[in-house]
Formats: sequence, C-alpha cells, structure tokens
Amino acid sequence: MKKKIASAYLICFATGLFAQEILWQKDIKSSTQDFLSQVTTTIDQQYLITGSSIQSDKLQQGNKQNNGYDFHLIKLNQQGEQAWEKYFSGNNHDYLSGAVTTQDGGFLVAGTTYSGKGLDKKDDSNGGSDIWLIRINEFGDELWQKTLGTSADEEAKAVIQSTDIGFFIAGNVQNSSKGYGSKDVWITRLDKDGKELSQQILGGKGLDEVEKMIPTKDGGALLGIYSRSSEVGNAGTGVRTPEKPATHNLLTATSKQTENFGEGDYWIIKLDKTGKVEWEKNFGGKGDDHVRTLALTANGYIIGGESRSERSGNKTVGIEEGTDLWLISLNERGDEQWQKSYNFKNRDILMGMSVIHSANDRSSKGILLGGYTQAEGRIEKDDETFWMLYLDGNGNEQWRKHVSGESRQKEERLSDLKLNRDGSIVLAGTSAKELGKENWKIVKLGDKQVNDLIEKYDIKIYPNPVSDYAYVEIGFDFKEADIMLYDMSGRQLQNFKTKNRVTKINTQALVQGAYLVTIKTDNNKTANAKLIKK
Repeated sequence: MKKKIASAYLICFATGLFAQEILWQKDIKSSTQDFLSQVTTTIDQQYLITGSSIQSDKLQQGNKQNNGYDFHLIKLNQQGEQAWEKYFSGNNHDYLSGAVTTQDGGFLVAGTTYSGKGLDKKDDSNGGSDIWLIRINEFGDELWQKTLGTSADEEAKAVIQSTDIGFFIAGNVQNSSKGYGSKDVWITRLDKDGKELSQQILGGKGLDEVEKMIPTKDGGALLGIYSRSSEVGNAGTGVRTPEKPATHNLLTATSKQTENFGEGDYWIIKLDKTGKVEWEKNFGGKGDDHVRTLALTANGYIIGGESRSERSGNKTVGIEEGTDLWLISLNERGDEQWQKSYNFKNRDILMGMSVIHSANDRSSKGILLGGYTQAEGRIEKDDETFWMLYLDGNGNEQWRKHVSGESRQKEERLSDLKLNRDGSIVLAGTSAKELGKENWKIVKLGDKQVNDLIEKYDIKIYPNPVSDYAYVEIGFDFKEADIMLYDMSGRQLQNFKTKNRVTKINTQALVQGAYLVTIKTDNNKTANAKLIKK
C-alpha cells in the first residue's frame, strides 16, 4: 500500500461562512475492498487506525500466504506520519472491529475470526466464528492473545478498558442454546492479563445487535444495541426471567424486559463494574430506528443514531426526509432529558460523536457529530462526503460543515470521528473512485470555532500522581520545546527536546516524592508544573 501526506491546506465548506485548516491528510491506498473500523487516540495524541485488509501485495512473503482478510493496524504520529504498520493473519477471514488504548500506552484489539490455529493465530477454533483478542504494546508487538467463543457463531463489535484496568468485550452470538433469539448480545469481562472473569448473554425474542459500548465513570459500561426483539417473560411485574443454566460457572443469561415500539429500536443497557445489568431502556417509534454511537456527558449520556420513524412510541420528534439523525440525552439513571432530530435531506448516517466538557468536567459545553449522507432520492452536491454537526449542550444546532479534505472521490463514507484535547479533529473513513477499491482516508482538521470552546492551559501532566510513565502536554503553539525535570533541591534529572504537543517521560527510576517539570519553547514561552511520584 502506498501512503502520502498532504500539506496544510485551507478549504471552505458548503455554508460558505467558515474555513477550516487541513493540518494533514493521510491516504492509505488499496486495490481491494478494505474495511476501516475506527481511529483510536493514544494518551500521547498519536493515532491507531484499525480495520481489515487483504494483503494483495504481500501474499508471497514468507508463510503469510492467506487470501483472506487480516487484521490491519497503522499507527500515525502527531504529525500524521506512519510510525508502524502491522497485520495479524489467520488461515481464513479475520475482521477487526474494535480497539482501545490501554493505560500503559498499548492497545487491545478485537475482531471476528473464522480461522483455526495457524499463522499468527495461536488458539484453535471453538466452532463457527469466534472473537479474537490481541493485546499489543505501543510498538505493535504482541503481548498476549485470546480466542473467545462457543460452538455457535460469535462476532466482536466493541472493546473498552474499565477503571480497574480490566476489559469489557461486547459482541453478538447467533442461535445460542443459552440465548433468547436469533442473535443475542455477548459480554465478556477480562482482567488486564486476559483472564476471563464473567460472560453474559443478553437478549429478547428476536435479533439484538451491539453497535457501541463506552466505559462509564463508575467502572461499568454502557451498551447501545440495535434491537428488533420483543421482551422475554412478564415485564409488567418487574421480575426478571431467572438466569438460564450456565455452560460453566462464568456464564449467565439475562432476558430483555422492555418491549419494542417498532421495526427496530434503540436498546440501551447500563452494566455495573461486575457486568450485571443496572438498568435498561428502549427508545423508538413505529419505523426503523438504528442506534450508532454513545458518549458521556457531565451528568449522563448522549445516545445517537438514525431514525425512519414519525412521532410514535416514545419518539417525540418527527422526520423530514429519508432518515434523520435522532439524539437522546439521558441522566445517569437512564431517564430522558431531551430528544432532538436533524436532517441532511437523504439517508443520514451518524458514525462518531464527541462531547466537549468544561475544565472542571461539571458541565458539557457542546456535542460534535460526524457522519456521511447517502443519496436515496435526488442527488445533493454534498452527498457521500464527510460532514460535521455541532450542537450546544442542550442539543440545539449551532453549525454544520462538509469536509472534503484535499480531494473528493466518488464515494466517501466516514467511519469514526475523534475530538482531540487541543480542539483539533480527526476524521477517518473510506474513499473510493470505484466500488471494491476503498482507500482509507484520515484527515486532521483545525477548526477555530471548536478551538474557541476548548479550555486553555499552559502545561498538563497525567497521570499525576504517576508510577512508571507520565505524559507532559504543552497547551500553546510551538515548533520545538525543551522539557526539563528537576527534584525539589533544583537538581536537573532529565532534559530532552520535543516537537510533539504530548510527550511521554519515563519516571520509573524516580523515588517517591515531588518533582518540578519545566518547559521552554523556541518562541521563549515557559511553563512549570509539579509532578508527584507515588
């Protein structure tokens, strides 16, 4: 695959009112149909791009003679330059669907595997498709891997790290003897070393598919599920159907207790830190409503997706044309605060969402949405192009912009959007001149309107207190800076140069106590902050 970096470039958007700066663009070219799943931002503001690709130009290298899809990972540094590229190959198709950055700077990636033992895969198949997990360090080197599954077909959809440094893995299982419908939700909890702590099946009488999972502040998880299933048991009594017998002592099964309103609904489930259901909510109208993404607010959650429903069920906003974006704000107990809809005049597909928080995290200043629009009827000039929509904290639209980047191809579909702490935005998706040849397109934007919403600072250090590694973040513009670490007597312990806004420093050799970090930039700006070694 060939790569290229675009130079800084100014473009104007359909509004005609605003300009954004393209800080860089990375095009990862392909001759096959490549799937991009997400972009994961690292602690030090680098980017892991993950998806699935056929190694068409590498089939004859070594023993990697596999014609199927492989896990494909590319790490970009803060300037958009490739740091490394990795493939993980089984002897059949393997599709990477989720990734999370870990607190040690590495990653856990999760995908669906149809492969048995062989090539990079170290475990046998459990039958059908399984979930394949690979833990890697910051350089892409494997630390451990694990295959999860039963004799039924499982697929991975999302992975998060919880506050206890363990992991939640979310996926689906089809036609399980321990399930409730044709497709159920499958949740596995692991400790940081990959040991299984619990497994749970969640479902109703029909089809339930996980779309998104995010970590919650209390160490649990919030699940967004596209549900086409009815409740199991008597929901009116408030009594849950007893758990089904477990295949072993880790597995439990919990039935759906809320009824669908239409063809497809948003089914939202809050799990506690042990994986047990705290509450569940169902949202929908009479038509098809498809949840896509979730985000934490200062005092609850934002749920987003697409809707084809008129006002009906518990949907209180109508529809304009094609599919509309439908957002719901919930408090931490799952109670509705408000709901809103937005329209781009065709089939609007929401793929990413970020919330801008206040400095003290006590309020949410705004919500940034990203997606793309597919033409269903008449062709609009900005169809098949990445778009962004910005809302205030109450869901009121402030502006919308279309993002072409340095070029515009025939078909462009956004896969993910991430808002960085400095106000810059990364959009990742596919760009195709013709079907079956989907290049990966990653664009980093500087947006003055978003930047003005971000709380300003000179220097940040995290985590603080620190054990092994700390990250020093510089809040103002510079080209090169010196970072110096002093003990409380004024003795300099470390001194190095950086061009990065976020720099990792090794604190393993420091004894317990307080230290001073000083930065000095090439434009004579200085800042100091205290670092505590625990």
